[in-house]
Amino acid sequence: MSKRVCIVGAGPAGLVAAKSLLHDAPRGTFDVTLFDSQTRIGGLWPSHKDDSTGLLHPLTITNQSKHTVQFSDLAWPEDAPQLPRAWQVGRYLAEYLQRYCSGAELRLGTHVEKAEPFAASTTSGSPSGWRVQTRSAEGKVREETFDYLLVASGFFGKPTVPPVSNRGHDVPIIHSSQYRDLQSLVGKTSGSGGKILVVGGQMSGVEIAGTIASHLSSATHSPEPSPIANPEKYTVHHIIQQPVWVFPLHTSPNPTAPAPPFLPLDLGSYNLSNRVQPLTNSQGHISPEAAKIVHSIYQTTLGTDQSIFSPDLAVTTAHTGNPPYLAVSENYLDFVRSGLIALSRGKLAALSADGATLTPSNEQIGDVAAVVYATGFEASPSISFLPASVKEALSLSPSDLNNTVALAFHGTYHPDVPNLGFVGFYRSPYWGIMEMQARFLTALWAAGGPSSPSLPPSIKEALSNDRSIERTLGLRTDPRASQFPMGDYAWLMQEFAAALGLERSPHLGPMPRLPPADKEMDILTPARYPSGSLTESQRAEVARSLAHTEATAWAGVRSGRFVARAVFRSLLGEWKLERDLVSKLPGHPSGHFSGTAKFLLRDGTRDGREAEFDALGEDGDPGQEYLYVEEGEFAASNGLTFRATRRYVWRYDEKRDKLSVWFVRTDDQKRADYLFHELDFVLPSGGVGGGEDRNNGNNGKGWEAKAGHLCVDDFYDVKYQFNFKAVNLWDWRLAYTVTGPKKDYTIDGLYSR
Repeated sequence: MSKRVCIVGAGPAGLVAAKSLLHDAPRGTFDVTLFDSQTRIGGLWPSHKDDSTGLLHPLTITNQSKHTVQFSDLAWPEDAPQLPRAWQVGRYLAEYLQRYCSGAELRLGTHVEKAEPFAASTTSGSPSGWRVQTRSAEGKVREETFDYLLVASGFFGKPTVPPVSNRGHDVPIIHSSQYRDLQSLVGKTSGSGGKILVVGGQMSGVEIAGTIASHLSSATHSPEPSPIANPEKYTVHHIIQQPVWVFPLHTSPNPTAPAPPFLPLDLGSYNLSNRVQPLTNSQGHISPEAAKIVHSIYQTTLGTDQSIFSPDLAVTTAHTGNPPYLAVSENYLDFVRSGLIALSRGKLAALSADGATLTPSNEQIGDVAAVVYATGFEASPSISFLPASVKEALSLSPSDLNNTVALAFHGTYHPDVPNLGFVGFYRSPYWGIMEMQARFLTALWAAGGPSSPSLPPSIKEALSNDRSIERTLGLRTDPRASQFPMGDYAWLMQEFAAALGLERSPHLGPMPRLPPADKEMDILTPARYPSGSLTESQRAEVARSLAHTEATAWAGVRSGRFVARAVFRSLLGEWKLERDLVSKLPGHPSGHFSGTAKFLLRDGTRDGREAEFDALGEDGDPGQEYLYVEEGEFAASNGLTFRATRRYVWRYDEKRDKLSVWFVRTDDQKRADYLFHELDFVLPSGGVGGGEDRNNGNNGKGWEAKAGHLCVDDFYDVKYQFNFKAVNLWDWRLAYTVTGPKKDYTIDGLYSR
């Protein structure tokens, strides 16, 4: 007879739990019912571009690539972006539901109000089932019994807002999860501008500050009408307590190379060739020695201690003995450097009609236009349906946002309540870990529970050596606890695999070799740990997924893919420009230009590429672009001096991995007119970033690119050189030779910060 399982939550955790119960145990072992209070699946992931019901903005870009944001046996479409939007993740989950969860009963719009354990008899000491009370959207109450209860309701139960004194402060105040656009945040204010205060300096604080700054920049510099009045009068003011490392979405597996290759950041982070085997846990308690090593790795990855962006972001020797903190954002650092994001150190103590007060400095921040709290989430509301006795058994601590409950075997169950399971109930539930947790619970329950004599030997051994509960309780009072205390991704995958008797699959073929050890990349993804019993269609999905990852690695490390994107990202802000013009014709004087060049970020526009833009359709992504504004003084060799300016539009096409420069219209210099040229990056003579050649076979030069453009009778032969320091563009040159019936001159310009 099938055992009934109640799963609370139909997000990624709930869906992978249902799939595992239905497919990883003998058919008919479990009868699964999924409940979710929302009227759609996906949890925090929105289902389409206009879905505002999730905790994530639909257009949010994932901070892990599609190679990590996936389950082992469903590959992303080949043409899916490397870093999907949140709504595309929702679409992936809909496909996963259709593919693997059709055997489960799905009840959406149904809130689980109460779950009470009961024993099979009055003499039994342990619970053998659950009475679950639910309420439908129409208010209908229903009570049912289940053998097992699985919590997949997510760690983001309720936004946390600090208890800040608020006296006469009437500007908009929201949590970061509620932010959607500028209009809904400040659109109802007078439009007089001011500071948008972002409170919270960790992952979500950096992300939301960068997002709002991006929206302000676009509203200011777009040719289209702004969604708010006077966007140029607003800035972001970010309150942080300590500097965190801010990584872009693409990093280099060989950051010291003059022409570094680039890959999605998780492909480098999860390269097991850089780890000593067998893996040990790098998270939890962080010793000063371990902290210094990780800080050093982060600094090498970024090529800076971040002081080049702001002294308030510098990670100095005063910080490197403390546990490191990491955030991910494409544009945050350069927005700080440009001044669109200002920083203050401290805690928000009070809000008043005069503005904000920080502690302990007592700094006053005036002219506050809105407040956005990026202060995390409380997980305990996600298990509000559990009775007090069960919460006590789980050592519930609502105030501990990282270690809310103490669970055995890496967040999956508690021995005192063996028919209660958890999947994804911890901070940063990477998809591979969720899948492993679901498999573990399936194997545990299919064998009859943790005390069953039928347990496989590998699980029995894993449980006997497990110290997860004691470790969690100890971390609650540990001042040196890490940012993500449950455990690092690769180590957790190893531990679950050992318990389940799973082997890590090899790559399909040879992988790129990287310095300094000259080892092949060994990239950990969920597809590296497929289920022990796969159907032919599942095998095909696993193979497709592995092939996508391997092709991406080879393209980045050997073909220079993602370099154009890295250049585009790093252009943001203001550059000093010194340019020489040498003319061979007496009618066109030589001279020197000195000034600035600004790359002003905005949403992609339709101008000049109307057919291509319209072909994107509703699901297309126009990306972002820059309005390039150059201003300065030209001193001609004949003694004349005059002010000079020029404008272009720079664009990056993600699908084609192409960077292009466009002329602007003479009647509206915010609008693109027609294509000037596309950049073709030149592969270094010795290949890109591999082997032991620290100079990349490029004689110590940076990345070079070339382009050509015929303008009427004049030909522009264009050459670029981009000099990186790890992920950041340090300086770059643009030179071109113009020849034609009436032109014969060269231009050579150096751009530096």
